[in-house]
Amino acid sequence: MVLNYIWIAFFLIAFVIATVKLVFMGDVSVFPAIMNSTFDSAKTAFEISLGLTGVLSLWMGVMKIGEKGGLVDILAKGLSPLFCKLFPDIPKNHPVIGNIFMNISANMLGLDNASTPLGLKAMEGLQELNPQKERATNPMIMFLVLNTSGLTIIPVSILVYRTQMGAAQPTDVFIPILLATFASTLVGIVVTALYQRINLLNKTILLTLGGACVFIAALVWGFSQLDKDEMNVWSTTIANVLLFGIIMTFIVAAMIRRVNVYDAFIEGAKDGFTTAVRIIPYLVAILVAIGVFRASGAMDFLIQGISSLVVACGGDADFVGALPTALMKPLSGSGARGMMVDAMSTYGADSFVGRLSCIFQGSTDTTFYILAVYFGSVGVRNTRHAVVCGLLADVAGILAAIGVAYLFFS
Repeated sequence: MVLNYIWIAFFLIAFVIATVKLVFMGDVSVFPAIMNSTFDSAKTAFEISLGLTGVLSLWMGVMKIGEKGGLVDILAKGLSPLFCKLFPDIPKNHPVIGNIFMNISANMLGLDNASTPLGLKAMEGLQELNPQKERATNPMIMFLVLNTSGLTIIPVSILVYRTQMGAAQPTDVFIPILLATFASTLVGIVVTALYQRINLLNKTILLTLGGACVFIAALVWGFSQLDKDEMNVWSTTIANVLLFGIIMTFIVAAMIRRVNVYDAFIEGAKDGFTTAVRIIPYLVAILVAIGVFRASGAMDFLIQGISSLVVACGGDADFVGALPTALMKPLSGSGARGMMVDAMSTYGADSFVGRLSCIFQGSTDTTFYILAVYFGSVGVRNTRHAVVCGLLADVAGILAAIGVAYLFFS
């Protein structure tokens, strides 16, 4: 529903601005430019989707190997001590804990097809424990904030899009995304815990979150000691080593469990092909709307207005070109994806704005969509502090993304 209003608004605003330009400024080129943009954007969307097929099939195949190799289960067990403290209202050893672990683990590994069904299953289990069926419980809210904060270890789709858009090193945003999404998740957990009066000084929580913070701080400090060229080289090298190491770990784990690795890969690759085809109409719809919005001059007005405000406040406005992706992300995943692609197409995949838009895309998840789907699936209407906590995590992710982008790519 939100995306419907946004999509219509893009066309209406573009029409109004184009009409003003034509009538009051005599700009006879604006409507031809808008119509040309519809054809060009539709062509671009199809070419991107077509180009995604091979790479997406590859990664979905690799992910299926990891899933069948049991690494999701292993990750879930590793997170068990922490999650038991974050969900104190859930009875010990209740089956819903397993679904929560599986959902979060699948999200971290980028297994989107697996994470949503597991998430809905977890919500059903949490609703069974809910004494007030239309009111969200504390575990429900903590669970959804962990989803909306978007912690992802492997941002597969973003790397695929960067490859398709011609980035010289598609993985150069891997470390920056990891840093930004960690900040979003950490803030989401802390804010929600404060709302729910969960003891953050608990030994397990303190050691886990404190250790993670120390690691991230050390990572940032280490990279800050390098110049920009060295930072790019090391970031890209570490990212590629980690990604290939993960692939090999998936394969070895699957071999140990005597999984038919080839068949598992083919099964996942088929899902990747289906996914690439399925996103074509969505990508066409959003890119055409953005193309019309940009061709009318509305995007320039928006960016220039925000840029002027930032400069007037004494700030650096280089990040403003990527801001539409950040503003769209809480509302629509496909919309934000379209904004990210548009930014890379307009400014270049290896430009500061192009890279920052990718970091924005990977730093958080689609807050309102997740809240609507997950709460709607079990009939919860009173969401309590879920929206506030989710949006605060989004803000943290956006600010962290800007800071990290300046650190790595300015």
